[in-house]
Amino acid sequence: MKAIRRFTVRPVLPDPLRPLSDLARNLRWSWHAETRDLFQSVDPEQWAASGGDPVRLLGSVPPRRLAELAEDRRFLRRLQSVADDLHDYVSGERWYQSQPGELPAAVAYFSPEFGVTAALPQYSGGLGILAGDHLKAASDLGVPLIGVGLLYRHGYFRQSLSRDGWQQEHYPVLDPNELPVALLREEDGSPAQVSLALPGGKQLHARVWLAQVGRVPLLMLDSDVEENDLGERGVTDRLYGGGSEHRLLQEMLLGIGGVRAVRTYCRLTGHAAPEVFHTNEGHAGFLGLERIAELCAGEGLDFDAALESVRAGTVFTTHTPVPAGIDRFDRELVAHHFGPDAELPGIDVEHILRLGMETYPGGEPNLFNMAVMGLRLGQRANGVSLLHGQVSREMFSGLWPGFDPEEVPITSVTNGVHAPTWVAPEVLRLGARQIGAQRTEDALTVGGSDRWDAVGEIPDQDIWELRRDLREQLVVEVRQRLRASWRQRGAGSAELGWIDGVLDPDVLTIGFARRVPSYKRLTLMLRDRDRLMDLLLHPERPIQIVVAGKAHPADDGGKRLVQELVRFADDPRVRHRIVFLPDYGMAMAQKLYPGCDIWLNNPLRPLEACGTSGMKAALNGCLNLSVLDGWWDEWFQPDFGWAIPTADGTGTDPDHRDDIEAAALYDLLEQRVTPRFYERGQGGLPDRWIEMVRQTLTLLGPKVLAGRMVREYVERLYTPAAHAHRAMEPQAARELAGWKARVRSAWHGVTVDHVETSVTTATAELGTTLGLRVRVGLGGLSPEDVDVQALSGRVDEEDRITDALTLPLKPVGGPDAEGRWVYEGPLSLDRTGPFGYTVRILPAHRLLASGAELGLVSVPSEEAVEAAGVLMR
Repeated sequence: MKAIRRFTVRPVLPDPLRPLSDLARNLRWSWHAETRDLFQSVDPEQWAASGGDPVRLLGSVPPRRLAELAEDRRFLRRLQSVADDLHDYVSGERWYQSQPGELPAAVAYFSPEFGVTAALPQYSGGLGILAGDHLKAASDLGVPLIGVGLLYRHGYFRQSLSRDGWQQEHYPVLDPNELPVALLREEDGSPAQVSLALPGGKQLHARVWLAQVGRVPLLMLDSDVEENDLGERGVTDRLYGGGSEHRLLQEMLLGIGGVRAVRTYCRLTGHAAPEVFHTNEGHAGFLGLERIAELCAGEGLDFDAALESVRAGTVFTTHTPVPAGIDRFDRELVAHHFGPDAELPGIDVEHILRLGMETYPGGEPNLFNMAVMGLRLGQRANGVSLLHGQVSREMFSGLWPGFDPEEVPITSVTNGVHAPTWVAPEVLRLGARQIGAQRTEDALTVGGSDRWDAVGEIPDQDIWELRRDLREQLVVEVRQRLRASWRQRGAGSAELGWIDGVLDPDVLTIGFARRVPSYKRLTLMLRDRDRLMDLLLHPERPIQIVVAGKAHPADDGGKRLVQELVRFADDPRVRHRIVFLPDYGMAMAQKLYPGCDIWLNNPLRPLEACGTSGMKAALNGCLNLSVLDGWWDEWFQPDFGWAIPTADGTGTDPDHRDDIEAAALYDLLEQRVTPRFYERGQGGLPDRWIEMVRQTLTLLGPKVLAGRMVREYVERLYTPAAHAHRAMEPQAARELAGWKARVRSAWHGVTVDHVETSVTTATAELGTTLGLRVRVGLGGLSPEDVDVQALSGRVDEEDRITDALTLPLKPVGGPDAEGRWVYEGPLSLDRTGPFGYTVRILPAHRLLASGAELGLVSVPSEEAVEAAGVLMR
């Protein structure tokens, strides 16, 4: 019979065991081996049954066992030791506290999803896992971060397969009382709440749940509260679910409600107020509007001045390399939810719309673009790999007309992964044996060195035995999961005897696991099935492949790709060599990365913004075989992996491109990868393969750390943003807003009228210095408002300057009778070959982060160019 009501009965722990509750509620256990070992020793069977979740474990341990442990002095000593270690971890000084300079008092980090642990399933893929790793690394480094997200009652979907291999979705209800979270409460004990105004006088209420991620609080807003109507209760039902208005409400709650939750948390706990707000992708962009409204109400600023103040302390990270991946809303829908009868009534709706409208060449003028709003609200922006930074500058260049893409003010911080979460315990133990446990922990969390040279001293035999041990563990895991999957698909036990022979711990193992949008090309490996079969069934050098991945519930094309792969893997001829595992998530990933020898990645270049799964594999000694995209484009070396050539010429049709790149993949596997794995040296070991594993750990290991990534954010983005925030006190914000308005209105009169040089021939010798003289009109602006620059460098066939050097020109005297100014400067011819220069004028102000910030530039007209003299060839 079905229960009419469900609730959670919490265990009452004996007093000596009370620290277990604190340990279970701090998610540091998810990456701290000693804490997990302690919980496992409470009840090994229940620990396995609970999926390694301490909260569920403590709810299922029999009272008799708890009473035993309360009398077990050896267990109590271990418990006290682990509890003391957590106390030292959360209260002691770490990397951040030892840094010089005035760092941010606090940073608020907003993301629509967080993958911290499988026990808190609030993630769908890479964006959420990255956000979870960001919080964990910030905790390890002591960065005073506050995470902000939503608590989805169904999380992301669980995936199973039908008998014919079609993806099926399930949405189990999550009870927050069974999760490692606690309600944020007011001083009187009542649950803290935030509210948003909705059209028609309605309200959207949300409670705030707190997950403690080491030192970092993660605030998660939940609209499933009794005060809401049924529709509003469902706002936080599913991650990336629902239609356009549902998504808009989720993003308003995340951004606007998230800021209100941060203010409430700081008021109740005394946590320092954030000086920097970091928007992880555009979903949380509305947070800037709430902060503008705060400043208008609290400081008496007008909209433009408040905007300048908010921009100074905002960092925006874009993760998508394609416009289709960005949330965009109809203009009227956004207008409906703001203004006098809805949210933020004190702000003119037109001001809000102007922040997100695609008012640039190629844009859709009636669509509100969340990434565009993120860029307009953030003075600092970044992509997530060097290549993705370049792609982003080109993709968003319409916001900065007149500037070459390389000057668009979007930098990059390459993603990293949280090593203690993703490195297998066996790998950690090998490192600890080599250099000691504390040095190993520091190397994996703080990082800072360019090389891990201690790996060079580990004997080949130890590395090879470790790799085989991890591969054998993966084989066991795969067979268990495969058997469970076939039972879900309707198979009886008598049909499944073959599963005992699936995979072989001595065969080269390839992993491929990720979301299944079409650009990641799940089925590229199936392009030539006969050739793939030959590789799988080779008599001396076979391969085996483990595949996993979820297609978005609304993506039937992605589901067809999953079905195509599953049907191939079901073929009795190869099913012992290739498997598809449904319901890919963190728990599966933690077994998959260490157990594979090769991590395969074959996206359409350059559509992979970063792609961190290969980083997690590399930290376990797995070699990457990947298209040069995302992070692999940046760090690939033949010493530790292989690059799949790309056929990305504009004239290549997609089908032909897939054929070419699949053939290149088969060639690499046949001719270079498998021979190296199976080739044995004099000692009977694959010496050259082991050397590649060693190089992967030595050279790639220190680069791919989330600790390195967060340190870069602190040094390159958070600290400059905090300084800009402090400088932008109300009077400075008013001054900057007024200055920008004056410059924009006068810019049509800013001109480069005449350019001349002291050399008039078409060639010149290396080392020559030209005298450059420029006559400009400033349209009512003064020389303090502008920079007049000469740009010089080599030129290509179309006279475009490459690798430009910038030379500031100085005004000579005052304005002439026509109000024109003369600027001069020396131009050194410091390189041979085709050489050219140009002149431009940019706005200049001490509070700008970049000369391109306003998107305004003036360059010479054709008439002025005629007198410009020299283009050296």
